[in-house]
Amino acid sequence: MANIRSQIKRNRQNERRRVRNKSVRSEMRTRTKRAVGAFEEGVADAGEALRLAVKRIDKAAAQGVIHRNQAANRKSRLMRRVGALQAATGADGAAGAGDAEE
Repeated sequence: MANIRSQIKRNRQNERRRVRNKSVRSEMRTRTKRAVGAFEEGVADAGEALRLAVKRIDKAAAQGVIHRNQAANRKSRLMRRVGALQAATGADGAAGAGDAEE
């Protein structure tokens, strides 16, 4: 246990940030799993699930929870995985999921 007041305060700040970062990371992983699961099952709103997953990854990077390059890598892996699932299912399960923004 620290005796120095500034270190005691720093420990409190670190704990608050750790808990906040943990929840952000958890939600990011959950959204990613839901997006992949939606494409695996061929759900109609799979494109929306993918959009929310990408949004959460971007938000985590903006908050400093993960590095922006890590966010780019995660989004790239997610898109490759979704693309492979679409190719495997014949792309009829979630047609136009990539074109949701246009």
